[in-house]
Amino acid sequence: MSDDTHPAPTGDDDGGTGPGGSPRLRWGYVPGATPGRWARTWEQRITDVPLELVPLAAADVPAALRDGDVEAALARLPVDKDVFHAIPLYDELPVVVVSRDHLLAATEESERVTTDDLADDVLWVPRDDVLFGAGAERPGRPPEPYDDGSGTLVAPEPLTTEEAIAWAAAGSGVVVVPMSLARLHHRKDTVFRVVEGLPEASVGLVWLRDRSEDEMTELVDELVGIVRGRTANSSRGRGAPAEPAPQKVKAADKAAARAGKGRSAAGKDAGAGRGRGRAAGGRGGGTKGKGRPSNGRRGR
Repeated sequence: MSDDTHPAPTGDDDGGTGPGGSPRLRWGYVPGATPGRWARTWEQRITDVPLELVPLAAADVPAALRDGDVEAALARLPVDKDVFHAIPLYDELPVVVVSRDHLLAATEESERVTTDDLADDVLWVPRDDVLFGAGAERPGRPPEPYDDGSGTLVAPEPLTTEEAIAWAAAGSGVVVVPMSLARLHHRKDTVFRVVEGLPEASVGLVWLRDRSEDEMTELVDELVGIVRGRTANSSRGRGAPAEPAPQKVKAADKAAARAGKGRSAAGKDAGAGRGRGRAAGGRGGGTKGKGRPSNGRRGR
């Protein structure tokens, strides 16, 4: 489990409610996924509803959503869009995990390898693989079948990604996984390098389409807004900041305000009248004896 996640809840399932019947949202996440930063935003914004993070195997996500074990999941894509809503969030690069004694371990961490570089290696594909779908083209060589003691030839297959990486660490082959799984199951005796020419692994938020409109639907909508980057100010639900209530104005205050406006208007009219009178007097008046004679000479 990632360092930024919380442990899964323990005890009996209470159907999306916490102690005392208070609501809670259960959010599943698959190995390698890191919901921590969104969970912290939830805790800061939706303070009245706890968010519980539930670890799930990638293959168990559809059943967990259908059965109501979780209300939403951070899951591997694609999913059945007739049954589930899905919002793609990010894509992961595929990497090959090899032993430290492998030739590819001598390359720089920033270097990328190609599928041709894996042509001579046995590729271990675990049962919980999330990268190669049925019928998908795979790099490397398939493992050699062996006799299981009953005369039947079977192909060796690691049960989990962690086990497949342990087999690669022993130098018996290689494993190709999304980068987050290589980091999750990192060992000192292995290295990983990005592989070009293989599809990326998508991760997204998934929830059930066929849900009745209830409080859980509102909470899932809040989670959708958080992972999409909706701010608290733009939130339309519980996380929205409360708007200040409009202040009530008493009738007496309204009357006083109207009276004040009337006195102000009357004062303005009176001042304007006095200004016009002074202006008119200035234009009509003059000082006698100041003018220059129009004709005749100055007396001696």
